[in-house]
Amino acid sequence: MAFRTHILGAAAGGGLPQWNCGCPNCAAARAGQIPAQTQSSLAVTGDGETWAILNASPDIRGQLADATPLRPTGLRNLPLSSVLVTNGDIDHVAGLLTLREMQPFTLFATETIHEVLRANPIFEALNPTVVTRRPIALDRPFDLAPGLSATLFAVPGKVPLYMESETVETRLLGENTVGVDLRAQGKRIFYIPGCACLNDDLRARIKGADVLFFDGTLWRDDEMIREGLGQKTGARMGHMSMSGPDGSLNAFGGLDIARRVYVHMNNTNPVLRPDSPERAEAEAAGWTIGTDGMEVIP
Repeated sequence: MAFRTHILGAAAGGGLPQWNCGCPNCAAARAGQIPAQTQSSLAVTGDGETWAILNASPDIRGQLADATPLRPTGLRNLPLSSVLVTNGDIDHVAGLLTLREMQPFTLFATETIHEVLRANPIFEALNPTVVTRRPIALDRPFDLAPGLSATLFAVPGKVPLYMESETVETRLLGENTVGVDLRAQGKRIFYIPGCACLNDDLRARIKGADVLFFDGTLWRDDEMIREGLGQKTGARMGHMSMSGPDGSLNAFGGLDIARRVYVHMNNTNPVLRPDSPERAEAEAAGWTIGTDGMEVIP
């Protein structure tokens, strides 16, 4: 049981309920009718004692308070070795500002994302004499935490919203959007919270994985438009929807992945309702709907 994961936050940016949203899911979460979820983050350990956090969400203070394995073990002793961010999205880097309390850890990211952080002086709140910033090249294994190896790899995506220009490439391959290949004790876990499509390289890479955490932002591509909450499709936002001929439910067939878990779900996604037909369909296809606090052991 040494190699295991703990979902700190299962929702996409804004969480559930989102502070300014009155959609049916948000209303139900406020009323306690369905579970509330915080914003996207995953904790992982390779030795059962020291942890790494993948993506520092704006909700990280509460997430760490709720996660018993990551609570302080002494006056200023925390079982945290490192933080890794998979892109520069606000819901994945804003929590770094909460981790400014002179706590030593290593901050891993691609050089491109480190450049994004360096360009904003507010992130200098992470004291460089305490927090080590380490750029990671794609497709080169490194030690993320004791007993835990990681490899970053490009997945189709786009630049963060605040960096978009007039022309947006939503299936960009490079250092802006990455997945993480985690390995320990002969097991493989993949963490891919943002992905625009399943290409041949990604298909071959994840085949036969023990656990896959994957982008579950929207159920259908035009979900935000249908709900009257936005004008962008999932594809325009750089996310692969669950349903439809090009959706992840259909695309992942035949990949022999032992356990598949959806994370990073938008507040509009019907799978967040335990009694919805969409959730039943996803579960029948072999997917688990991630929730805050869920532990997954490969």
